[in-house]
Amino acid sequence: MSRPGLSCPGCGSSNVVEDDLYCQSQLVCVDCGSVVSEGVLANDPVGGSDVSYSRTTAVAKRPCANLIKGLQRLKAICRTLRVHGEIEDLSQTYYNQAYQHENFIKVSLQKKEVLAGCCVLVSCRLLNWPITLGTISCLLDADSMVVGVVYQEMIKILNIKAPIINITDVMEAHSQEYKISSPHVPEEFAENSKDLTKRAVALVELAADSWIVTGRKPIPIMMAAIYLAWQSLKPTKPRLKFSLDKFCQMAKVNKHKPAMKRIAEMKEVLCKLGQEIPWIREEVNPDNVVKQVEDIVQYRYALLRRALRTHENALLECEAGCEDSPTAPSQTSELVEETPNSSSVEQCEPKAENTERAGDGDDIPFTVSEPHGDPQDSQDPTPNWGKRVLFAPPCVIHAKKRRVAQSELKDVTGDEEISDSEIDSYIRTPREARDFALTQKMLSTSESKKS
Repeated sequence: MSRPGLSCPGCGSSNVVEDDLYCQSQLVCVDCGSVVSEGVLANDPVGGSDVSYSRTTAVAKRPCANLIKGLQRLKAICRTLRVHGEIEDLSQTYYNQAYQHENFIKVSLQKKEVLAGCCVLVSCRLLNWPITLGTISCLLDADSMVVGVVYQEMIKILNIKAPIINITDVMEAHSQEYKISSPHVPEEFAENSKDLTKRAVALVELAADSWIVTGRKPIPIMMAAIYLAWQSLKPTKPRLKFSLDKFCQMAKVNKHKPAMKRIAEMKEVLCKLGQEIPWIREEVNPDNVVKQVEDIVQYRYALLRRALRTHENALLECEAGCEDSPTAPSQTSELVEETPNSSSVEQCEPKAENTERAGDGDDIPFTVSEPHGDPQDSQDPTPNWGKRVLFAPPCVIHAKKRRVAQSELKDVTGDEEISDSEIDSYIRTPREARDFALTQKMLSTSESKKS
C-alpha cells in the first residue's frame, strides 16, 4: 500500500509502500528498493502496548502476587485447624493491615508466610480458640523462635492486646493429635480421648502446683502429661515398658527432647505425694509410681497439704536437733533417718554441701539454722532456699553458679591471714603421708641404681 506525502530521498519517487519484514514493518521505495524509514520501533510507546484510560484511573487496584499467595496460605491454615469463619475473616483483616506496614512490606517471603500464621494465632487467641505457637510453627514448618519474633512484632505494630492462654485449655486439642484410639492401635494400647484428656489435665494442674510449668514451653509438658496419663490409665506391663520414643512412634507425633526431663520432674513430684498415701506400704519410687497416679490425682489436694505438713515438721525437728547438739553429726543422721519425707534429707545437710546460690530467701517461713562452723560460710546472704522447701521452681533448685568478681592482685608479703579451710588443704592425711614417703623412697632407689 502506497503512503501519500512521502518521497524517496534517493530517486525522488513517491511510490513508497509499507513492507513487513518479520515482526518489524518498514517503508520501502518500489522504484529503487531503498529503505525510506525504520522508525516503527522508535514510535512504539515506552513500556510496551498502550494502556486504556479506564485501567489507569481505576480506584481499586489489584493486589500483588505475594499478598494473594499469603492470603491463600492463611486460608489453608484456617481450614487445617477447622476454625470458624469469624476467625478466618479476622485473620485476613490483620494480615492485610500488617502486610502494608513498612516493617513487613520489604521482607523475605518466608517472613511473610510466617506473618500469615501469626495472624491466625492472634485471631484464635482473641476469639478464645486454644491454639499454641508450637502448632502454628509445625503447620508452617518454621522455627518457633522465628514465629515468636514475628508474632511479637506484629502485635506491637497493630497494637493488639492478645490474652495468654492457659495450658489446660489446649490439652483437649493437643491430645487429639495422638492417634491412640482403637482404630489406630491394638486394643491393649488403645485409650479413649476423653479419659486421656481428663487424666492429662489433672497431671498438668499438679505440675503447675509444684512449679514445673513455670517458665516452660507448653508442648513438652503436655506430651509428658499425656504419656504418663496413658500409662496410668491401664498400668500393665506392656504399657509400663513402653518408652517415650515408642509411644510417639505409635501415636504418630514428633518427640520433643525436653519431654523426657518433664517426665522425670513429674515422677519426682508424684513420688513425694505417693509417700503420703497411708494405705501404701511399699516404697514409692519412679519405677512404680505410675501405678499410684490414680490415687494421687484423686486426692492430690489432701496429699499436697499432708506432704507440706510433714516437710515442715521435719524441718522443725531438724532445726531443734541442730540447736541442741550442733557438733553431733550422728544424732542429726539418726533424725534424718526417722524423717518420713525423703526430701528432708537434703534439708538437714550442712551448708558446706549446698553451695549453689539462687536468690533471696527472706520470704521462706521455714529455714534451717546453720551449725557453727566456718565464719565465711555464715556470711553468705543468699543460700539456695530451693533445696529447703518441698516444691520450688527448677531454676531455683538447679541454680547456676554466679561468677565471683575477682579482686585485684596484690603484693604478697607473707603476713596475710590464712583461713582454716586453706590450712586444712595443706595438711596431709595419713594415707597421703604414706604415699609421699613411698614415692620418695622409690625415687631415691632409682637414683642410686643409675649412679
